[in-house]
Amino acid sequence: MEQVTLKALASVSHDELAAILSGPPAQAAAWVAAAAHNGIVQAQAVYGQYLLDGHGVERDAEEAFTWFRHAARRDHPMAMNMLGRCYEHGWGTAACAPIAVYWYRLAARAGLDWGMYNYASALALGNGVECDRVDALQWFRRAAELGHAKSLNFVGSFYEDGWEVDADATIALDYYRRAARGGDFRGQFNYARLLAARGEIDHALQWLHRVPHTATPAFVAKMQRWLAASTVSVFRALGEDIEANFTANAAAHITGNSTANSNAPHNTTLRPARESRA
Repeated sequence: MEQVTLKALASVSHDELAAILSGPPAQAAAWVAAAAHNGIVQAQAVYGQYLLDGHGVERDAEEAFTWFRHAARRDHPMAMNMLGRCYEHGWGTAACAPIAVYWYRLAARAGLDWGMYNYASALALGNGVECDRVDALQWFRRAAELGHAKSLNFVGSFYEDGWEVDADATIALDYYRRAARGGDFRGQFNYARLLAARGEIDHALQWLHRVPHTATPAFVAKMQRWLAASTVSVFRALGEDIEANFTANAAAHITGNSTANSNAPHNTTLRPARESRA
């Protein structure tokens, strides 16, 4: 890895640093690592993300955990959230749901939307903490007020299913709409479902087309099953198209004709990648 001196860190301009961080991943990682080792807490959080993702450095979950912990102990909200993720999923440490909840709670109380979402999810599911849907809804709402798309979708599900609130499909539809427009693939699917139930087939189809672009393979498979069971012919046709595309892409990958996925782009400022929650 390129060695970056303290003098270089002190003299680099904002624009020069932005260019470095948006440039070759190895160079970006070298500069972020140097800043992290010199005690810059934001860099510590970002370097942890680079290590977790393998962005410009060899992927190393244990080292990522160490840097997240450094930054979290200095009250960096995203590092707190990512430390929670490490404990939830066993990334670089033994999985421990209660400790994950501890860090999510701190991140949430620090005002981080992702911390609010992860803490609320744990409360809603009773994962590492006693199930408390009332408190979960409050935290989802707080994150939703900040525009957090996944939280908007979750609030919509509370209203659709009547969890701790009176069931109201109209309110659910509005939350799903906002989640869909915010880019959440679950929100897009749920918005399309409710639009279809209202007879707005063409509008629903537009949103269903968007889901596979960002959804996980497991969720796409779930959507395919829903489409295949639909009484709407255009929905069934979409399901067949998605399945055909998946089969073609899988075949190309097996025969070595596809290119490897590039790393997701990292922000050019010293901020960790935000999408760390499925």
